[in-house]
Amino acid sequence: MSEAYLGEIRMFSGQFAPMDWALCNGQLLLINQYQALYSLIGNKYGGDGVTNFALPDLRGRIPIHLSPQYPIASNGGTEKVILTEGNLPSHTHMVSANKEKMDTTESSPANNVWGKADLKNYQTNLASDIVQMNTALVSSVGGNQPHENMMPSLAINFIIATQGLYPDFS
Repeated sequence: MSEAYLGEIRMFSGQFAPMDWALCNGQLLLINQYQALYSLIGNKYGGDGVTNFALPDLRGRIPIHLSPQYPIASNGGTEKVILTEGNLPSHTHMVSANKEKMDTTESSPANNVWGKADLKNYQTNLASDIVQMNTALVSSVGGNQPHENMMPSLAINFIIATQGLYPDFS
């Protein structure tokens, strides 16, 4: 590897960090052992800032360039989300029914046409043709389970230089 800048982060396909590099997995380092690196990143990524500091934790994360909306060391997003009604596009569900009295002994609409029946599937408002469906037949569905919220990705290690050229601030 070419000479790295202290604090430089690179992608690395190995299962380990080479000498003078550390995995970006949020581990705590002692300030007195890594004073130069601490002078660059401080405790922005964690640690008490007195005896230790944390390296960036890029496990399950995608780095983005800093901006006014995303200052250095900020993180956001989530790996899994639960959709709410507000996340779904506006849509309708068509249910066809017949307002005429139907002769049936079925209590389920499966493979049948819904219609006015003597069964207690609906209650009919005698003042109009409006029919309210039995809530047991028209109900919420779904498991309310989170789903992955990640773009297609490839796992690779990120490493940070713990030794190297000290960056010139000028």
